[in-house]
Amino acid sequence: MIYLDHAATTPISDKALEVYLNVAKHYFGNASSMHDEGSSAKQILEASTKTVAVTLNARPKDVYFTSGASESNFLAIYSLLKAREGKHLITTAIEHSSVRNIFLKLKQEGYEVSTASVDQFGRVDMDELKSLVRDDTALASIQHVNSEIGTIQDLETIGAFLHSKNILLHSDCVQSYGRIPLDVNTMNVDAISISGHKIYGPKGVGAVWMNPKVNWKPVFPDSDHQSKFKPGTSDVPSIAAFATAAKQITQNAPKEQERIGSFRKKIITELKALSFQVEVIEHPEFTVPNILGLRFPGMEGQFLMLECNQAGLAISTGSACQVGSEKPNKTMTAIGKNEQEAREFVRLSFGKENSEDQISQIIQKMNVILNRHSQKVNHHKSKEGS
Repeated sequence: MIYLDHAATTPISDKALEVYLNVAKHYFGNASSMHDEGSSAKQILEASTKTVAVTLNARPKDVYFTSGASESNFLAIYSLLKAREGKHLITTAIEHSSVRNIFLKLKQEGYEVSTASVDQFGRVDMDELKSLVRDDTALASIQHVNSEIGTIQDLETIGAFLHSKNILLHSDCVQSYGRIPLDVNTMNVDAISISGHKIYGPKGVGAVWMNPKVNWKPVFPDSDHQSKFKPGTSDVPSIAAFATAAKQITQNAPKEQERIGSFRKKIITELKALSFQVEVIEHPEFTVPNILGLRFPGMEGQFLMLECNQAGLAISTGSACQVGSEKPNKTMTAIGKNEQEAREFVRLSFGKENSEDQISQIIQKMNVILNRHSQKVNHHKSKEGS
């Protein structure tokens, strides 16, 4: 199987797995306990926090670990809102389902939510965003990199505007972390969410950075630790493995993204050389190279994905949290595609296991599938004609 679904999840790296096993076996103490076993675990927790903080140019005391990106998004948004007046919120039409669901919940709790549209490439319409702002707007949540087409939002400009209106900005940075540099001191954000399993770390662990310059309150109040982000015993082995993966991916990011960019260009060139129509869904300038959105007119994305799976290619029809839905891809409809076009979308997402010697196999397998489908369609049309 050639794995082309790294935006959904990545295999844990050998180093991260080694660290996990070592910490789980030898440093099993509760990091909150006062004895030596607890102190050893606490030292690893503190070192891991510092490692992740360095990758964000943040202070360790402003980084909080969670069970993953969905929990990170929930706790970050709610923690900011608990210390904020105003019942109006802004999000976009292309957020991850975890953020969309949070805003649906907030609507049920009495908040008003405005949804900013995006252009044909998936970038937020700044003029519309400005027009949505009200006196009672408290917060906006805007994903840094779209998980399906890879478009990068200009958070610095968006954040600068929102802050000028005294509006907080949270960003889901799951797809940008480890791919493009994140500096929380220049991003103009108030909270960001990141995840371990997207960067060759373990599943079930994520983190939030909270801006120390803004007020926030924990969702679950703790009389002993009022500034504690969430209750519970820290999963030190997972956190240590996450920190290991974070250090590895951020150190290697420029070189690796350049390599993947070259891989991506060759895939596109080879696909366009086939005798089938293919549309590359991407921003011409602001995109990450590891995510490639494609549309093959006349072929359902779900069908192509299943055929590719049979042929030994792991691709997807979009965000893993949306797969299986009867509805057309939300990112596609948000950028102006009709329902049929949206259903023709597939995503390839690349990682460190992908190499140029796989390209010929990928193209050959997809060519066979597309040919077979084309022949079936033509045969069906000829039968209808007769």
